[in-house]
Amino acid sequence: MKLIIMRHGEAGWHSIDQMRELTEAGRFASGRVASEIASSRWRPELIWCSTLTRAQQTASIVGEVMNLPIIERPFLTPDNDPGECLDVLLTEDNLPQTLMIVSHMPLVGSLATLLVDGHRRGIPFMTSQAVVLDLPIVGPGCGDLKAQFLA
Repeated sequence: MKLIIMRHGEAGWHSIDQMRELTEAGRFASGRVASEIASSRWRPELIWCSTLTRAQQTASIVGEVMNLPIIERPFLTPDNDPGECLDVLLTEDNLPQTLMIVSHMPLVGSLATLLVDGHRRGIPFMTSQAVVLDLPIVGPGCGDLKAQFLA
């Protein structure tokens, strides 16, 4: 399978972290990255996103650009263990050939390094950044970084 991991767009300040919304710059950057992915050979078939507002808004922009369904997944919030996502990837039936995940730091960085390098130390992701991983077998250290998209 191919897995596209994307960090949400730039978000503004809010006293409640879960309520932070995308800025205008965040909306624009997310749309630009979505357009680049849409015209690439790694176009996803489905989006999984975090339950937090800024990731939902990013996923909505991506979904609109590519006409994709979106499923909110509770294990994709910033502080979740990337192993939870890996467990679901290993056990979920009927996964698409190319899946996109829209989430947050540090989860996106930890998930990417878990799948590529087999550890959870994580790499930094800029807002609206996405990477494409080729996973011939879904598992720690089994992924190969194929591309990245920057706003």
